[in-house]
Amino acid sequence: MAGAANDLKLLGMWASPYVLRVRLALSIKGISYEYAEEDLRHKSELLLRSNPVHNKVPVLIHAGKPVCESLVILQYIDDAFGGAGPALLPADPHERAVARFWAAFIEDTLVKAMNQASWSKTEAEKVEGNKRATAALNTLEAALRDVSKGKPFFGGDSTGYVDIVLGGLLAGVRAMEAMLGVKAFDPVTMPLLAAWADHFGALDAVAAVMPDVSKLVELFITMHAAVAAN
Repeated sequence: MAGAANDLKLLGMWASPYVLRVRLALSIKGISYEYAEEDLRHKSELLLRSNPVHNKVPVLIHAGKPVCESLVILQYIDDAFGGAGPALLPADPHERAVARFWAAFIEDTLVKAMNQASWSKTEAEKVEGNKRATAALNTLEAALRDVSKGKPFFGGDSTGYVDIVLGGLLAGVRAMEAMLGVKAFDPVTMPLLAAWADHFGALDAVAAVMPDVSKLVELFITMHAAVAAN
């Protein structure tokens, strides 16, 4: 892989969708790195020192300098390793702005709705979260049609920034589908997103870093039990 001497270290937690985004970007660009799994109940001194504001993963440490927050890290990877693999963001300024817009929509609207649907205590809150998540996915279905111009990915023929931002959620979505017996990306109502998920998940670079869905199911069951107990 490219980047064997890049002095890169990623602090992460295997089930985190935000960490998965970074691992996807590094894998797709063919950049090698050292990975350090964090115990979030007993955070390492390196993590606390590297992200003193939030104390959260992911943190990418490049030549001793930490970069925090998944969306920021993705853009940093594209800037710092422009010669490695495909570009994540388009070269055209307007297309870059559009990609950043949809990444922010995923982060600010879809992720919040999915969290409400999955982790709320009351059934009413979960139902409302499901409605909001479905509305956000319908919006992304239309965005994929417009942005991809008939090609399989938000990035066109190859994966790009938006694909990775949404792709970080894919393992968790598959786990929730397995638990609930429903399709988040309904092939009837969201055919483009359903096809996107299949195409994205089938990529070798993606499969290489995707967490085990069965292990995520086990983790989510434990987490749901903890939420219900509080």
